[in-house]
Formats: sequence, C-alpha cells, structure tokens
Amino acid sequence: MVLTVPLAGEIKFYPLNETFRVSLGAPAFFFFLLLLQKTPAVLPGFLTGTAVVNFRILLDHIEQENFDWTSSFQAQYPSFFYYFTYSFLFFLVKTNRFQNRPLMIGFIGLLIEILSDMVEQIFQYFVLETTITFTKLNEMIMIAFTHSFIVLSFFNMMKLYEVQKRERQIRKQNEHMLMLISNLYEEKIYLKKTLKNVENITKESYHLYRNLKEQEKQHNVFNQQFSQKLLRIAGEIHEVKKDNQRIFAGLSKLITNESFQDYMNVAELIQLIIQINEKYADSLGKEIKFLYSVEGNHPKYHVYTVLSLINNLVANAVEAIIEKGSVSLGLRELSDTVEFQVADTGPGIPGKYEDAIFQPGFTSKYNHLGTPSTGIGLTYVKEVVKDLGGEILFQNNHNSGVVFSIELPIINLIQKG
Repeated sequence: MVLTVPLAGEIKFYPLNETFRVSLGAPAFFFFLLLLQKTPAVLPGFLTGTAVVNFRILLDHIEQENFDWTSSFQAQYPSFFYYFTYSFLFFLVKTNRFQNRPLMIGFIGLLIEILSDMVEQIFQYFVLETTITFTKLNEMIMIAFTHSFIVLSFFNMMKLYEVQKRERQIRKQNEHMLMLISNLYEEKIYLKKTLKNVENITKESYHLYRNLKEQEKQHNVFNQQFSQKLLRIAGEIHEVKKDNQRIFAGLSKLITNESFQDYMNVAELIQLIIQINEKYADSLGKEIKFLYSVEGNHPKYHVYTVLSLINNLVANAVEAIIEKGSVSLGLRELSDTVEFQVADTGPGIPGKYEDAIFQPGFTSKYNHLGTPSTGIGLTYVKEVVKDLGGEILFQNNHNSGVVFSIELPIINLIQKG
C-alpha cells in the first residue's frame, strides 16, 4: 500500500474533459483498506499519507530547477490529512463488516472520500488560502463517485474470482468423494461375494468334521487330533466370516443409506467420468479425446453403481490406447432398459484372449516394471451387471478398438419409492 498508492496517484485520466481529472491513488488506497481486514486502518492511513507527501516533494525536487523545500512541503502536506482522515473514517465506520454488501461499501466509500476531500480543502484554505467554490465541490462529488465505481468494479471482480475458485475446489472435493465412495461400493460387492464363499467354506469344513467323526465311530478309529484340528479350522473360518460381516455392515451403512445425493443426472455423471479419465490419461502421458452422446429421457441414476461400472470400462479403454486415440461413451433408453456403450480406438483384444477376459485374475496389461494388473475389473463389472439383471457384451474390432455394451433394467438404477 505504502509503495503503490503514491505511484497510482500519479496515474491520471480524463473521462469527461481536459479539466475533469481522475487519479488512481484514492481507488488504490480504498481497495487496499478493503483487503487489509485484520489490520486497523489508521496505521496504514498514517504511513500512506506520509509516503504520498514525501513522494510528491521528491517529484517537485526532480521537476523544479529552483526547488524550495518549504514551499513544496506547504503545497503537498494537506494530502496527508486526506489519507489519514479517509483511513480514520474507514476504521470508525467499520467498513469491512460490509464485505458481502458491495453497494453499501460503494456508498460508504463515496461519503468517506467527500469528507476526506473537504478536510484536505480546509487545510489548503488555511495554508495556501485557496477558495472552496460550488463548482469545485461538485467536481469533488463526481470524482468520488468515479473512484467508488472503480473500486466496486475491482472488488466485485475479486469476489467473483474467489467464488469461482471456491466452486472449483468444492467440485474437485465432490468428485474425489464420489470416486472414493464408488470404490468403496465396488469393494462392498467383492466383500459380499467373499462372505458367501466363507460361509460355504465354513459349512463344508463343519460337514467334513461331522463325517470324520462318523467314520471314526463306524470303524472304531479314534484320531482325535485330526478331527479337533478340522473343527478348529472351521471355527477360525467362522471368526473370519464374523469379522467380514462387521466390515460389510459398516460399508453398507456408509454407502447404501440412500439419499437424494446418491442419485445424479446422467449427463452430469458422464461428464464426471470424462473429467476423471481425462486426468488419468494425462497422468499416463496419453493424448485421448473423449466423446459422448445421450439418447432418450433418463431419470436420475444411482451414482455409485453407474460410476463403478462405467468408470471401469473407460479406465480400461484409456489403458488400452497406446499413445493417441479417442474414447466414446454412449447412452440409450430402450423401453424399460438402458444401454451404456464404451468404445475405444485401441488395438483391440487379441483373438486368443476373447474367451478369457471376464475370468477372475486374467489380464493382458502390465506396467513399466512388468507387474500385471489385478485382472478383476471386468470380472467385477460382469458380476454386478448379472446381479442387476442385465447383460454385458463386447464387440472386438481387431486393430481398431473394442466396444463394450451394458444393458440394465432402469428400475434397478433409480431411487426406490
């Protein structure tokens, strides 16, 4: 503030005519006072007023051949009282409490500047014996109005930028949260499958124990060591099942507590998937263009179901493309079903792998260290689609990409009741 305001005061323009001059010193001063919310305005006003007087005396010394320090000081020091009065009134009114009311700030700034101008004119009257005319007073009001308009313009632009920045941050946080919950939703499906497997293993282990005991009785063979060990294994598997059930219950409470936010407009959902995978493609150093189309009238779909299914397919498409290509997302309403389509321009699936791509653990993707991926993405997609009463198909266009199609009953994707 101390450095900028004296310089800005020397920047002048003439909006109406050659006599009506407006400088940027006062608007810059007002703008800085609005920014310094945690600093009492009186001290910055004192320092700025002192800096302005010294700077103008320095300019007089540079410009005038017969420089007189006393005359220059007398001509310039009334400006100090303008800035000091301005800051004192700003502090007295507590202007910063109106940060969210720009028009009020503009009105207060207008009044403060007029009063500060009058104080400066009074000092000039006593020191330089200048007269205060009605024309001069009218000009002061016009200049104050112009200054307030300039400050309000910049202040509103700054506020707009802050709001846009905050909105971008919130959108980014929401996207991250949606993907996080979508991943948890995916893990919940796997956990549910694991629970079924553990339950079957527990039953089989216990039946095996019972059969072993029966055989021991029939053949009068008593090998308590094996039967007890088998019973202990069945008990430990049962404990694993109970732990998994507790985790499953927690995830279910977190994810399946359906609310309005769990359902989203399909166009927004697709945009979200595209934004996520654009960043993913950039992280892989690939130049990929994303296209999408929506046909028909669609209700709001369950966010995490659609995200976990479609994002898997789109991420696979991004990984499949070598360096440059495109991924297309299509959505069609088919009576009481909806069809999602994901197509890429990658190299396609080798013919020998076509029958194996949905098998658990199968993968043809390896990172730069030669480590394979988990090979469970498409398995998960197929199982969820099956649980939802749908169907997944793929068309392998060798050397020109793959098209995956998922058809699901709409009733299983929309909010119940």
